[in-house]
Amino acid sequence: MLKLLLVAPTCNGEDVGEAWVAHQWARRLGERHDVTLLTYHKRGARPAAEQLSGLRVVEWVEPPLLGRAERLNSMLKPAYVPFYIHARRWIRQELANGQHFDIAHQPVPVAMRYPSPLAGLGIPFVIGPVGGGLSTPAGFSADDGRQQWFVALRGLDRYRRMWDPMLRQTYRSADCVLGIASYVEAQLAEIPLRRFEVMSETGLDEIPAPIDRRGRSEPLRLLHVGRLVRTKGARDILRAMALTADLPVRLDIVGEGPDRAACEALAAANGLTDRVTFHGWRSKAEVADFYRAADIFVFPSYREPGGNVALEAMGYSLPLIVVDRGGPGSATSDACAIKLPVSTPEVLAGDIAAAIRKLATDPALRLKMGAAAHTHVEKTALWSAKLDRMDSIYAELLGAKVGPTLRADAAA
Repeated sequence: MLKLLLVAPTCNGEDVGEAWVAHQWARRLGERHDVTLLTYHKRGARPAAEQLSGLRVVEWVEPPLLGRAERLNSMLKPAYVPFYIHARRWIRQELANGQHFDIAHQPVPVAMRYPSPLAGLGIPFVIGPVGGGLSTPAGFSADDGRQQWFVALRGLDRYRRMWDPMLRQTYRSADCVLGIASYVEAQLAEIPLRRFEVMSETGLDEIPAPIDRRGRSEPLRLLHVGRLVRTKGARDILRAMALTADLPVRLDIVGEGPDRAACEALAAANGLTDRVTFHGWRSKAEVADFYRAADIFVFPSYREPGGNVALEAMGYSLPLIVVDRGGPGSATSDACAIKLPVSTPEVLAGDIAAAIRKLATDPALRLKMGAAAHTHVEKTALWSAKLDRMDSIYAELLGAKVGPTLRADAAA
């Protein structure tokens, strides 16, 4: 069992997004190791110390007003600066008092624009999984629409990785950088890394037993799950549906968002109202029913940093159609997904249509890819598998070999 220092400026299992992700890491690592968690207590939320048991929690109250504007806060995280100061001061003091940590790990924020308070303090440390920062392909820029002013600040991230000394020290001194997909290594190319590994930011607790879709009757069910924003690709699927009018396929779109009106108008303009159903937001249990009922999962997001929705679909033995860019391209394999290039909306729609046609007309291929998807996610995305791999990385960084002692201690 390792003495592990976990740094997570937000950690709340009753929230969503990064707060929830950090809680998953803290809870599960706490079951394997002697964990000390440094975090913030967001005003109005239940403290992490009340949500987590079996680990030491050190938390400071988030300064007032900084968390009011949720979108701005999620993008720029103004509370990170005081957290960084609190955490770095606390770590220095503990080390001065003789406290020892075998290794440290900072799993959030996911964005690569925040220096870690762990850098340069002499504790071996892991940062990540980190990711994001994907730009819109040039051919899709006209579809982006107006954005809030602070969203444009993401364009400064590359220059900060080139010139910000604190950020560069974080990644240069980290013993291992975890990236949510392979593209992250290219984005960090300006900084010499000691070690880089690909790992999704979260995982699955369990997956259902393999689903046998043999003998299903037509029409074939296509499924898209995700927030309805332009970058997720719902418009491109609708254009592809217009190109496959001769095929017995129907499309279910599960999700809500600002692009829904444009998608509904596009469906109506292309005569798709009898072949496409917009279901809006659905609960997790309801979404699971959609996965079970589907035959093909279509998710052509061209700016998707992570691959979580692809992992869910693979867990339900679904063959996938994804864009070979960002998280979904990295989270899947050629055995279970048709991966498409991205250039313009017109070309992408044609490629999606061709992929739908290929799978719709070849039942044996659908079944083979669905089985491969289940096998792939079982090996790569279950929390148990992820933490086994994480233990191996910790052990290797400490100059140890993974063996019976570490495994036994981790299971204790």
